[in-house]
Amino acid sequence: MSKQVTQQQLNIVCVKCGIKLTLGKVTLSYLGSSFPVELYKCSECGLVYIPEELANGKMQQVEAALEDK
Repeated sequence: MSKQVTQQQLNIVCVKCGIKLTLGKVTLSYLGSSFPVELYKCSECGLVYIPEELANGKMQQVEAALEDK
């Protein structure tokens, strides 16, 4: 994932807590496999923001590869 940060990403607020999300390490899991990534998350409740382009791009490719195994 690109390290470039858009203005929109800088202003993402947690719906639950109402605080600004910060970039941090999270672990995504699917079908028993785990992947460490840096995404925006809430420092209070841990809610993670997954951008649409990541969900429909790279994550979809990884899901398809794991399901084909």
